[in-house]
Amino acid sequence: MGTVSAIRMETFLAVARHNSIRRAAAQLHITEAAASAAVAHIEKQLGAKLIAKSGRGITLTEAGRVYAEYCRSILGLINEAQAAVRRAETGRLRIGVVATAGEYVLLRPLVSFRDRHPDIEVGLSIQPRDVLFLELLHHEADLVIAGRPPRDTGLVVRARRPSCLVVVGAPGHCPDPLTATWLLRGHGSGTRETTLALLDRLQIRPPTLTLGSHGAVLAAAREGLGITLIHSDAIENDVAGGRLEFLAVDGTPLDRPWHAVTTRTPTPAARLFVTHLTDAAQVGDAVFRM
Repeated sequence: MGTVSAIRMETFLAVARHNSIRRAAAQLHITEAAASAAVAHIEKQLGAKLIAKSGRGITLTEAGRVYAEYCRSILGLINEAQAAVRRAETGRLRIGVVATAGEYVLLRPLVSFRDRHPDIEVGLSIQPRDVLFLELLHHEADLVIAGRPPRDTGLVVRARRPSCLVVVGAPGHCPDPLTATWLLRGHGSGTRETTLALLDRLQIRPPTLTLGSHGAVLAAAREGLGITLIHSDAIENDVAGGRLEFLAVDGTPLDRPWHAVTTRTPTPAARLFVTHLTDAAQVGDAVFRM
């Protein structure tokens, strides 16, 4: 059996993402014939069908889905290996972060880090927690800042920062929390899962409204559309300005620290960023602890 090049793997992953030879070719700036030939070459090498026609487009077969996961990991490792052999101060750092931490926790440390290490190329991926940890497992991110990582994944928590989840609502628009509408984040959000678990513990089934993004939930809470469970980091200014108020709900506040997470073999730039996060002289009250 021959080998499959990284370029062909990247082409196959683009086809898998778009469920389309045409759209994949457009993304990669190659011809449709070249994209189709790359997939056909891989299928011949593997002796397995990876894609099948579905209506006007295509879909992955079970073999295709399995192979796509391996391709993500292999390409991620190739990129990680290239970064690992560079000096940390001139490398690349791919940070994955949930929206709340991205807006209220990461920005100040990131500014001071870039001031200290201007030659490191920094990229951010703002996604739901589940997506971020999958990116980390596939070596598509070097470090993730989010809640606790899933168990039995081999991911390593390098540092933590205290935080808690509280229930808030707009002053004058807060009925009994047991019957009020609860505003939820989108699927894949750790805060959403924690909210639903809290409602189960309280043994209540109040109305819920899923708004997707962190910003939408916060804006809806300010307008009095409902109440929400949210990280205390995100609402300090709103509480101080009288736009939101804390609500007493049994079982809250919930201790939910932020975690800086890597794989077992972090890149040099990731190790450098963890060192920076844990340096109080550089990041002040945004400091993480080992």
